[in-house]
Amino acid sequence: MGTAASGSLWRKHILPFTLLVTLLGVATVAGDYLLHRLDLVWVGRYLGIPGTLLIIVSLVYSLRKRKVINAGNVRAWLSMHEAGTWLGSLMVLIHAGIHFNAILPWLATIAMGINVISGMVGKMLLRRAREHVQAQREHYQLRGLSKTEVEQAMFWESVTFDAMTRWRKVHIPIFVVFVVLALGHIVSIFLFWGWR
Repeated sequence: MGTAASGSLWRKHILPFTLLVTLLGVATVAGDYLLHRLDLVWVGRYLGIPGTLLIIVSLVYSLRKRKVINAGNVRAWLSMHEAGTWLGSLMVLIHAGIHFNAILPWLATIAMGINVISGMVGKMLLRRAREHVQAQREHYQLRGLSKTEVEQAMFWESVTFDAMTRWRKVHIPIFVVFVVLALGHIVSIFLFWGWR
């Protein structure tokens, strides 16, 4: 029964997350390909600006969540945060393209990618997994299983859930690394820009 429940956790929670990350990758490759195919590579060069601005604006959710600002509904800000960071990340990834001509932008892009994925883990997987694990636990208890039997049946789901709860330890520090690297990239662009 534990294996069937683990399959359900995979199908209901981990698979949608995997599809959303895959969609981000496919959209990035397709966007970069189209820009090259239509001879619009210059558009990709500037997509980093609106992408970064979208990510910055989406951070208002963090201010609302921590009650630094009181305007608006937290759930509405969360939806805006998710959509803004996903779309902003897509723009930045298309901006980065498949060009490996500088290390700093690629380090910033990698940090951003890890941060986006860890944020998606927190939102999509953790909440749903918590609900799923609780529902499974209640199901086993209603069937009359003892506490020990419930724990045995829930072992793999509990291990999976424990691993997922550690996402915040990655999300915030990686965000800080991303900000520092992105600022370094932006400053270097202004320093070496052909202003003529």
